[in-house]
Amino acid sequence: MLKLANALHGWQPSDRQDAHDPVVLLNAGWTEIVGDDVAANSAPLRIANGTLLVVVPSSAWSHQLSFLSERIVAAVAERLPAAGVERLRFRVGSLPRRGRAGRRGPAPSPAKAVAEREPAASAEEALARFAHTVHRAQEAHRAGGWRECDRCGALGETSRCVPCESAVEEARSLATIRLLFEAPWLGYAGTAELVDGLCEAEYERIRRRVLRRWRGQLEQARAAGRLSREGRERLIASSYILLRSKLPPERIAPATVRSVLGDELHTLLYGDEQNG
Repeated sequence: MLKLANALHGWQPSDRQDAHDPVVLLNAGWTEIVGDDVAANSAPLRIANGTLLVVVPSSAWSHQLSFLSERIVAAVAERLPAAGVERLRFRVGSLPRRGRAGRRGPAPSPAKAVAEREPAASAEEALARFAHTVHRAQEAHRAGGWRECDRCGALGETSRCVPCESAVEEARSLATIRLLFEAPWLGYAGTAELVDGLCEAEYERIRRRVLRRWRGQLEQARAAGRLSREGRERLIASSYILLRSKLPPERIAPATVRSVLGDELHTLLYGDEQNG
């Protein structure tokens, strides 16, 4: 079976379409994902909060496809994991135009749409057919070199799917930020020993981002002329000075603190406790 990425190669969206919109990509590969019969009588409409809204021509189709929801979600997640689809919702309505055929005729009934083959005798049989289609697609992907995600098992062209990779990166970023606040003297080497997979370039990106955020919080206190009730700004300032100066704690002198913070902020935070 042709990969969706190859099926979409060379496809050009119109001026009003976003080539990175997952709904646009789902529409382009809908037949490949759900099969001819289902694609002829359904269309992905939008994605919101993990729910893919699918328009169908009748309540009969809505009822029939509800039995296949889990399989369709799995097939969508396999093809477009970044879309974040976790569930389906069906709405009866007019199907959009497709291709160059112009306006679609009246949507056929479910029975007429599958007249070319023996219709499923039950929802269980329809589910089994769809499962077989998904299994064939998975086997084709494996034969084409696709691999299972090492976290969730979804098939993809890399060893880790986009949602899982994003989750790992987010966890790594949060762990790094916590250490920058609680133990800023560790530097990259010490932080990398405690955070798996952290590279120096990523550490520096996070460090710069945290410094900008902390500076903004300190400047807000300076502009207001007062500290918060719990005095959190002093804790932030301590970590900020160490990260900004890149000096070990024992080498931080009062003059260094005043130089990093500026006179006004230094006075607000420490008053006459430190003299430069």
